[in-house]
Amino acid sequence: MSAPEDEERLLPLAQRWPRASKFLLSGCAATVAELATFPLDLTKTRLQIQGEAALARLGHGAREAAPYRGMVRTALGIVQEEGFLKLWQGVTPAIYRHIGIYLESSCSQLPVCVVSHFSTAHENTFLLCFQSTLAKTRAVDFAACGRENINLPSKGSRAVYSGGRMVTYEHLREVVFGKGEDKHYPLWKSVIGGMMAGVVGQFLANPTDLVKVQMQMEGKRKLEGKPLRFRGVHHAFAKILAEGGVRGLWAGWVPNIQRAALVNMGDLTTYDTVKHYLVLNTPLEDNIMTHGLSSLCSGLVASILGTPADVIKSRIMNQPRDKQGRGLLYKSSTDCLVQAVQGEGFMSLYKGFLPSWLRMRSLHCHGRRQTHPLVTGVLAYL
Repeated sequence: MSAPEDEERLLPLAQRWPRASKFLLSGCAATVAELATFPLDLTKTRLQIQGEAALARLGHGAREAAPYRGMVRTALGIVQEEGFLKLWQGVTPAIYRHIGIYLESSCSQLPVCVVSHFSTAHENTFLLCFQSTLAKTRAVDFAACGRENINLPSKGSRAVYSGGRMVTYEHLREVVFGKGEDKHYPLWKSVIGGMMAGVVGQFLANPTDLVKVQMQMEGKRKLEGKPLRFRGVHHAFAKILAEGGVRGLWAGWVPNIQRAALVNMGDLTTYDTVKHYLVLNTPLEDNIMTHGLSSLCSGLVASILGTPADVIKSRIMNQPRDKQGRGLLYKSSTDCLVQAVQGEGFMSLYKGFLPSWLRMRSLHCHGRRQTHPLVTGVLAYL
């Protein structure tokens, strides 16, 4: 064995396989961050959906009085009425979402064939698990739903689909935008690139968001005496696919990508502006304190801009549907917006603002430590 090979074997794993190490560490860090902050996300969703004025149209009569108000009382109510572990109900699809995001962002600098291989392998694993669950549990009778033949994309199309968006991002960043004279990307280019990455990523992640929101509300349905919709994550995907088709998995995608664009815009512009102001006009240096304050401010602005779209998204995703998968409460995002403002007041669009801001701030601090600009852009809408 030659000397260079011996030296390479003695190197730490992070140096021998830097990209693989980055993917594994980023995925683990994102999963830990998700687990740590998920109770805030669950609390946010419960606050956003409680007290819907549109429920009166379904024969519920007057709106149900909210059993608790505010972030703390909502979280305590969940623990007391449903159990402590129910604070993590719906965390599995959220972790699926993180794995997909980190897989593709970590592989963004690899050749197209490698990105396609990783993305296809990840998707194949999910589909095999999904199909295995259907085979074992027969959770959904597709024929009874009038959808005997559900066609999934071929392996080739999935590979192009997953790898193509990363190649497109890299092409836009390197060819269309390009670096400035100082070999750095100007702020406006980072903002546009981050918004585009956020919109694309959020659109692709919509099915996991849909399942997450609906599973987060299952405990509430049980307390209200309503039947549970799902027995688990895979059953949820199967049932939504059977009742609404592939299109049903993208319910609420319009306010979802609107939120992603607004959050990215507010986050990237505010973070850079605040950080430069602090460094130039205060005794603070470019350290963890500066990054923390900048993330706090950027999270605040991003939450102010993105919370109304987030409320609309959660309500559309959670609304009851007919046998064809059509919503019974809202016809569109605009209809949901109008009903919320007319029936509950303008401030109803900011339900769940506090837990949203706190969670966003925590994830932003994690995302700022990543070196690749796409990771920061994608984390901005989590």
